[in-house]
Amino acid sequence: MNNQSLHAAVVYNPIKVDLENLKSLVNAAATEAGWGDSMWFATTEEEAGQRATASALRRGADVVLAAGGDGTVRAVAEGLRGSDVPIALLPSGTGNLLARNLDLDVTDLEGAIRSAFTDGERRVDLGLVEVTRESGEKETHAFLVMAGLGLDAKMMANTNPELKKAVGWLAYVDAGVRSVAELKPMRLNYRVDKKDVKTASVHTILIGNCGKLPGGLMVMPDAMPDDGILDIVAMRPQGRFGWLRVWNKVAWENGVLRKSAMGRKIIDLSKDVKDVMSFRGRELNLEVTPAQEFELDGDEYGEVVAMKAWVEERSLRVKDPVGV
Repeated sequence: MNNQSLHAAVVYNPIKVDLENLKSLVNAAATEAGWGDSMWFATTEEEAGQRATASALRRGADVVLAAGGDGTVRAVAEGLRGSDVPIALLPSGTGNLLARNLDLDVTDLEGAIRSAFTDGERRVDLGLVEVTRESGEKETHAFLVMAGLGLDAKMMANTNPELKKAVGWLAYVDAGVRSVAELKPMRLNYRVDKKDVKTASVHTILIGNCGKLPGGLMVMPDAMPDDGILDIVAMRPQGRFGWLRVWNKVAWENGVLRKSAMGRKIIDLSKDVKDVMSFRGRELNLEVTPAQEFELDGDEYGEVVAMKAWVEERSLRVKDPVGV
């Protein structure tokens, strides 16, 4: 097959990939598929991949391969917004959160590369947030898995980068222990869709397009990446055993019991955990006091005082060997 008019672009983090090996594999896959030469764009500390993706689109890329961890994947997806050009997820870094939530093989780099040059793909939602800084400045960002305020964002800010390189996602446990000690409740005024404004005091709030975090933690077991719905979880531990109940809900009930029919019956018979509040909707508006750190797909983005979150349903094309 002669597809010489088709070209792939690779947006990669040079710190996280073996460039020589990656180029060899991509060039071999492109040649096998009959595609033309691929384009290459390196990210930097200042440019996570949005501008590189925009440049790839201007040069006519037919698919963009993201190689460099969750931050690179998020930046490429943000850059692809509105283009209808697909993204291919290349395993790298410690998280591979979107790939794991889509049940893609995160150990098969060659397979992921080959899938970029095939017709197999699926459409997923693209999460979006408009945040307001204390200065009043507003910014819009994309996310693929989760956005969060409170504990999870503080964990990202407190994570030791050297420890993360050494032990991967387990570095977040170390950061979590240190973050809980300094965490104070935040006051939320929030509104889901067109419902009434409500008030709550919570330690963290997670807004999910997908439900699975590193280590297999299933924070939002009902979250689907292509249903046009946000799943929202607020954690408000009460008393000396509050965090233990939160952990039991996330790691035991959601992560273990829900996987079997008997386990689901046990959950149905168990008492509701008031330390964890869950709800769903197409749009979430919230204001928070005091200003809180927020994160997107595991990267911290500073402090905000307000946030609007929504999804663009099935707007992102993701290369998938199975082609769901």
